[in-house]
Amino acid sequence: MPNRSHFNAGHIGVNALRKSGREHSSHGHVSGEVPDRTVHAVLGRDCLELLSEIPDGSIQLIVCDPPYNIRLAEWDSHKDYVGWAAEWLKEAERVLAPTGNMAIFGGLQFQAEAGSGDLLTVISHLRVHSPMRLVNLIIWNYPNGMSAQRFFANRHEEIAWFGKTEKYYFDLDAVREPYDEETKRAYSKDRRLRADSVEKGRNPTNVWRMPRLSGNSKERVGHPTQKPRAVIQRLVRALSHPGSTVLDFFAGSGVTARVAIEERRNSISSDNSPTFQTYLEQQLADIDRNPPPSDYLITNDLRAHPVLQNSDRPLARDSTATGTKNLYAGRGE
Repeated sequence: MPNRSHFNAGHIGVNALRKSGREHSSHGHVSGEVPDRTVHAVLGRDCLELLSEIPDGSIQLIVCDPPYNIRLAEWDSHKDYVGWAAEWLKEAERVLAPTGNMAIFGGLQFQAEAGSGDLLTVISHLRVHSPMRLVNLIIWNYPNGMSAQRFFANRHEEIAWFGKTEKYYFDLDAVREPYDEETKRAYSKDRRLRADSVEKGRNPTNVWRMPRLSGNSKERVGHPTQKPRAVIQRLVRALSHPGSTVLDFFAGSGVTARVAIEERRNSISSDNSPTFQTYLEQQLADIDRNPPPSDYLITNDLRAHPVLQNSDRPLARDSTATGTKNLYAGRGE
């Protein structure tokens, strides 16, 4: 039985490109070179203050894990959630490159929990007030969670993936799930399937079965809503490319900066919580125990980051530190 993809002009066009050995135009600006060193700005600023200093069109991927507005803590309650979110959504769209992507974590809460808004409110706002495209609503399905008596126990959260334009960057091959040998043998006999796609593996779909972090997980750094490294890793690998810049202005546990280092992306991470720096130090200490394949530079001066090096602002001097030895300017070992 035919489905929508059989009649989707974009889908048909991409398949035609693949068969001819060509790439989508969104990959045209990607050099393919992996940088020897990446730069990571680590800041303790309000999201709007930070966004106002970032140049237009300079960010490839925004990983956005905002407060869910479920009154988990003081920072998780907003009287006008959509009004508050509208400000940083507009700025986020401005700083994204034409091929840029934005992944927004959230949940669809009960009416009593949602207060003045939730992820559904954010999606609705963007559909009315932004030309960005909702590419996928990713369902993060986890096996572990709390039980319930008056409703079906929740086992998922949502990630809304928006592309700034129709030229949004997507690298499926970077996140394919390999087939087992028995499946590969069976699929290799199916003439409808491309041999190279079978060898590369399956599309992981928009339902991601990945466990949440348990209370005693080795990844835990202390943040109450910390996201698993595997979830962030898939987003970074699929929606950005080596040498591009990943932005997280609700950086929380610091996991986005860690993944960016490991995946050879530049990054800008900021959170106005006083615990952010402590959490990030733990993330980087874990990298030191498992060294990444490239050198990296940590700075607490945004002007030293590559996205601002072509601006008219003077660059800071002596404000960077290699690896994790001097994490912030002015601090010794």
